[in-house]
Amino acid sequence: MSPEELDRFLKRFNDDTDAAIAAIRQHARAKRSFSASPRISASRPVGKTLVSVRSLGKKYKVGRHTVQALTNVTCEVHEGEFLVITAPSGSGKSTLLQLMGGLDKPTNGSVTVDGVDLSSLSDSRLSEFRSHTIGFVFQFFYLQPFLSLERNLELPGIFAHTKRQERQARAKELAATVGIGDKLGYLPKELSGGQIQRAAIIRALLNSPKIILADEPTGNLDRANSVGIIDLFEQIRQTLGTAIVIATHDTAIAERADRVISLQDGAIV
Repeated sequence: MSPEELDRFLKRFNDDTDAAIAAIRQHARAKRSFSASPRISASRPVGKTLVSVRSLGKKYKVGRHTVQALTNVTCEVHEGEFLVITAPSGSGKSTLLQLMGGLDKPTNGSVTVDGVDLSSLSDSRLSEFRSHTIGFVFQFFYLQPFLSLERNLELPGIFAHTKRQERQARAKELAATVGIGDKLGYLPKELSGGQIQRAAIIRALLNSPKIILADEPTGNLDRANSVGIIDLFEQIRQTLGTAIVIATHDTAIAERADRVISLQDGAIV
């Protein structure tokens, strides 16, 4: 399957799910295992502003009705920060995450990522920018069922036109780092939920993001696997310097963040 065919397939897939598989180049070789790590204090110094959201609003048409998903949202994400967006279901947290990642366009307001106003980019330039700057991890994983784990992990490298040997080496190294290196020949249906979610995180890291956006990444996992996934996110942040933004209604995840943004009915409270 050519990169163009894969791109068309995933666009159809994403249209159905409001999600996307982003391509991210590996930022650095992790010298140590991604194991559980201590929480970093909320007083930890943060880097410069990586994402700037200003007066953001989003309306959707649902039949004859207009739904105001977000209203006048202003916030920032800093380099290396672990930020949680928390809200009850239907309060706009997934919409905010999608707008931050350029997966959807706001009705009004602006989103700037790494100094680039997303509204200034054409669709093709936006896709290219996302593939090298932003990683996405979603609740339902979105591994392709007909591809082996190894091939699933390589997909972002295919979109980024990375040489085959290079993307294979990166995928194998990251898989070994998170304890699924012996599963590369398996199909997704042969993996546990925790293993699949670790694979989704590896895929998001393959091309080295400055930021990972995760929408309810532990929503389908039991508590033990959920804790392991959040430990992994924290270790990624510490080892690679990647900013992590998680949208969730899970208060246990919020307790481990540097900072929490709360939404209610599409507005920050």
